[in-house]
Amino acid sequence: MTTTELMTLKTEPFVLNFGPLHPSTHGVYRMRATLDGEVVLDIEPVFGYLHRGIEKLAEERTYTGFIPLTDRLDYICPMSNNLAYCLAVEKLAGIRVPERAEYLRVIMAELQRLVNHFIAVGTFLNDCGAFMTPVVYMLREREKILDMFDMVCGQRLTYNYMRIGGVGQDIPEEFLPALRKFLGTTPRFIEEMEWLLKQNEILLARTKGVGILPRDTAINCGISGPVARASGVNRDLRKADPYSIYDRFEFDIPTGEAGDCYERYRVRIEEMRQSLRILEQVTKQIPGGPVRAEVPHLIRPPRGEAYAHLEAPKGELGFYIVSDNSIAPYRCHVRPTSLINLTALREMVRGWKVADLIVIFGSIDITMGEVDR
Repeated sequence: MTTTELMTLKTEPFVLNFGPLHPSTHGVYRMRATLDGEVVLDIEPVFGYLHRGIEKLAEERTYTGFIPLTDRLDYICPMSNNLAYCLAVEKLAGIRVPERAEYLRVIMAELQRLVNHFIAVGTFLNDCGAFMTPVVYMLREREKILDMFDMVCGQRLTYNYMRIGGVGQDIPEEFLPALRKFLGTTPRFIEEMEWLLKQNEILLARTKGVGILPRDTAINCGISGPVARASGVNRDLRKADPYSIYDRFEFDIPTGEAGDCYERYRVRIEEMRQSLRILEQVTKQIPGGPVRAEVPHLIRPPRGEAYAHLEAPKGELGFYIVSDNSIAPYRCHVRPTSLINLTALREMVRGWKVADLIVIFGSIDITMGEVDR
């Protein structure tokens, strides 16, 4: 028997559960991973721990009464959820939104994109091993936006402001000055974070070339948002299928090529800059006027169906609604970004180490509420 044969260890794959827990699985998500030592051979996603039957609950709520439940889908981005649902109902009922309300919607949607990306980048860096400091920096900036959301709707988590036909109420006098102050300070904060992180050798080692998602795979899996754009998919619904008044603003679509964890981080950073660019234009153009169309308290859309989608911070978010001319949706189905963006996770993690598994998973940026809807 040779020395090599004597030193060879016979090992067998074993199964290890990750989750459901915070923070490494970003909520109540469970991965049954098959490992060979520290190498990931396969994973099986297990979810449903947070399931609340929100789509079914829509059938027992009025069209307006369902809006607060959309907050609980992606609870990091309630404003975007509200807007996507309202767009679907307005399309179904033929409701036209006043001009000022459209501008207010864009303001809230882009502030919401910034909130999401602050959390996404901060928690991702936490997954990479930069324990707490980056995420606390990001939470500090997020608080400034939550102050503005508090001004308009009195809430700081499941903030609810969109209404069918417009928004709940006009912005208070102190809102626009606060927004302009935020627009003046945030670019400098992003530059500071870039200076600290962009060439950080530990971040580069943990993310460059790790968890590659090929462009064709992203397209075939229906993946959207920053995850798809980091793989070279140049698609953003604000330009590809413009809704609201996005066709009035100039902004770019940041994309990557490598499709790795680093590119997903970089795309989100660049998207923050584009959101600030849009907000600068909105504050200069916003007109006066009403903020909500004359809509009855109990809306009865004609019989039919409608689908509306938007570019949520995590990707394409859509609502499909069927009406039977009653005061509640006959059927409601959500096209959830997080669930669909998870479909390629298995391919992305095979062959990587356990430590890389958490980094790759974190780079996707999910919220379990819209996975378990």
